[in-house]
Amino acid sequence: MAKKNKSTSFVNRKAKFEYEFLESVEAGIKLQGTEIKAIREGHVNLRDGYCSIERGEMFIRSLYIGEYKQGNQFNHEERRTRKLLMKRQEITKWEKKVKEKGLTIIPYRLYLNERGLAKVEVALVQGKKIYDKRDSIRQRESKRSMDRIKKQYL
Repeated sequence: MAKKNKSTSFVNRKAKFEYEFLESVEAGIKLQGTEIKAIREGHVNLRDGYCSIERGEMFIRSLYIGEYKQGNQFNHEERRTRKLLMKRQEITKWEKKVKEKGLTIIPYRLYLNERGLAKVEVALVQGKKIYDKRDSIRQRESKRSMDRIKKQYL
């Protein structure tokens, strides 16, 4: 009997508050054996991660994938640089935008697809100004208060 794979997904929720999203794309990620096992166990943190482009290839840096408990001496470095698997056309297009407009590339979501492969949703973002962040807080709190009012009357 086939084992059902529950979909594992990790999201950088702080990114929606810090950045304005312009584009996003799905990319594969080159991992070692103990890294994929640690992802399945849930030892992932995307908060400090960012992407850089070097020699026509995209790399993800400072992405935390925790240590695999049964990995002994063959365990991986937790914050090592990992290569992203993307089409060269996408990389060059994004590289131009990052150089011209001063945009940033961040990992937004890491998940395992139905085949069990690790995928990263990478986003091209622009930093929000302080007044944009205040506006986001205001909208979020007004939505919460509206939901409370609806809950009382339903």
